[in-house]
Amino acid sequence: MAAYFSQILVIVTLVSGLIWLFDVLFQAPKRKAALAVAQSGDANLSEEAVEAITKEPYIVETAHSVFPVIAFVLVLRSFLYEPFQIPSGSMMPTLLVGDFILVEKFSYGIKEPMWRKEVIATGKPQRGDVVVFKYPEDPRIDYIKRVVGLPGDRVFYQNKELYIQRACVEGEICQSVPAKVDRIALGDSEFVQDGVRLKHYKEQLGDVEHEILINPARPDMRGMFYRKGSAPAGEFVVPEGQYFVMGDNRDNSTDSRFWGFVPEENLVGKAVAIWISFEFDRKPSDVLPTWVPTGVRFERVGGIQ
Repeated sequence: MAAYFSQILVIVTLVSGLIWLFDVLFQAPKRKAALAVAQSGDANLSEEAVEAITKEPYIVETAHSVFPVIAFVLVLRSFLYEPFQIPSGSMMPTLLVGDFILVEKFSYGIKEPMWRKEVIATGKPQRGDVVVFKYPEDPRIDYIKRVVGLPGDRVFYQNKELYIQRACVEGEICQSVPAKVDRIALGDSEFVQDGVRLKHYKEQLGDVEHEILINPARPDMRGMFYRKGSAPAGEFVVPEGQYFVMGDNRDNSTDSRFWGFVPEENLVGKAVAIWISFEFDRKPSDVLPTWVPTGVRFERVGGIQ
């Protein structure tokens, strides 16, 4: 249902707007004329009689009330900002389960909400951006990851180290070998995974400084990495019009290392802020475990690096 919410919103806005417009153009003048005729025959019509003649039909009254609100939500959600909830720990420590974020929809082009075709170009993702996109293997699902590789880049992930050979720009002397992405060890983090305390690092991707987590007990899983053509496992050549993305929780993220690249048309927008964050506890259940909010993490509200 969530995957089709934009389309449903467009249809409801269109239908309610057309009902309202039809009434304004055709039905309202008839009611006004009927009132004039009634008043010409009886100048002392009661308020109840006037209301009965001029009263909008229920469906028109509903459309009249709903249309401005739905239209405002449609414009806000389709072209400006859309809220999302973080459902997993793949972007820890940048984003945690329970974070509610705002995604800037106009960062990577303004798209019409029905078929998501770009109508106005406004920009492209930059290295280090945190982006929301339609999962290439199932576009009904929204994913959030960090942009690591841009079109034309060669990305290498070996022994939990990230290397990038940037695409050559016209007139530039190109790199002949990939450059290791700088990172600084910050010691053990507060997060534990599989009974192991995760290692905490500060990483520099382009102009963006951010934090990542590494599980020292987990292997690279190179045998499961996405491979195209004759490229060895752990080497990725980013095609034109596509992007290589990774989670900040490097050993707990299903990302481009495993399923490939994100086409430009799948981009939803840039994650720019956390507007509220809830602390959750997992509650056991006979059917499925549920997450129960136990508090608000006000210190997490703010911009996203």
